[in-house]
Amino acid sequence: MARVSTPETPPRSRLVRMAARDPHEPGRTASPLELFFDLVFVVAVSVASVQLHHALTEGHVGSGLLSYGMVFFAIWWAWMNFTWFATSFDTDDWLYRVLTIVQMSGVLVLAAGIESVFVDGDFTVVVAGYVLMRMAMIAQWLRASGTDGPTRAATRAYAAGIAVVQLCWLAFLALPPGWQGAAWVVLAAAELAVPVVAERRGRTPWHPHHITERYGLFTLILLGESLLASSNAIIEALHDEQDLGSLISIAVLTVVVTAALWWIYFWPPHHRALGEDARLSRSLRYGYVHYFVFAAAGAFSAGIEVEIDALTGHTALSDVGASFTVTIPIAVFVLGVWWLAIRDNADRVVNTVVPVGALLVLCDPVIPVPVTLTALIMVVIVVVLVLHPPLSATRPPRAGRRQGPGAPAIPGGSS
Repeated sequence: MARVSTPETPPRSRLVRMAARDPHEPGRTASPLELFFDLVFVVAVSVASVQLHHALTEGHVGSGLLSYGMVFFAIWWAWMNFTWFATSFDTDDWLYRVLTIVQMSGVLVLAAGIESVFVDGDFTVVVAGYVLMRMAMIAQWLRASGTDGPTRAATRAYAAGIAVVQLCWLAFLALPPGWQGAAWVVLAAAELAVPVVAERRGRTPWHPHHITERYGLFTLILLGESLLASSNAIIEALHDEQDLGSLISIAVLTVVVTAALWWIYFWPPHHRALGEDARLSRSLRYGYVHYFVFAAAGAFSAGIEVEIDALTGHTALSDVGASFTVTIPIAVFVLGVWWLAIRDNADRVVNTVVPVGALLVLCDPVIPVPVTLTALIMVVIVVVLVLHPPLSATRPPRAGRRQGPGAPAIPGGSS
């Protein structure tokens, strides 16, 4: 039976005019291509978490956290930028798919170079994979700029800005190792500045429900790494009867905390937290602060592995130090989600319990009570959230805040 093409399902044998999509398109959800794209990030996040675990276990806390922050920036920026571009210009024709697969290949190259960053401070492979992704994204932006309209100036600015920064990243490889740290900060700032400059030339539209669904799906990927760590604790317990009870308790703690993090993240209505007033500052805040939320979720799984090593005597860290590798990521994740999405949609009770609970979790390693305090605090936070639903779930949105077509700004729209 012949396939009937519609505007929503173009025939794959021809190219489709890349025009801005309607930000109020009904029923907009993540596409199979976007879900396929996310799979390569499972690999990249897993490799980064494993290398962080090794660095922390060996006592290289400072250098390990620095390397993790740098490589995770590349992972996060690559994922986020494609996601924002897709919500605005996804055509799903054959060229769009090919360029997306090229970006996926770049992620795999980047993942292959993560170990060299941690062990030798060598960024060659990571930068090569990163630049490959960005070059494919330049092609996407140039294609989007071929359509006349209010987004044309912005799309050209994105393409030009990305190209300039990629040349700088290639030059970065030629710098002496002692200069690369400072240069990385400058280039990361340049990457973050491209969307700010481009969006002031013309707003690109985003779909609030689609974009927040994409963020939620990536959060699930990161929390999945923590569940894997819980499974590893159980496997280790089966081979180490001496520490059986402690390892099982770590596995239970991980499941409880991971479930609580999931509950906390998905409690607020993120599409409202993202903002329906088209303010660039608000959408930038939502997009950029997620770096800390995502990085904390990835680091949490590494911390669980460190705790397992501490229980079995395979780490250079003290018991308190090992505990901090778990509690710091939890606290950063909870505080990040509270600041981004909860505080403007919650009553006074929630806005007191959530941040105070995060701070208590942070201090858990030095509080003279059993380690289960962290799990108990997380359960209390969830109970409070159950008893106090989001304010926006019980009241209608204020009038006059509806987005106009093409009005919202897209943070990090480049990749």
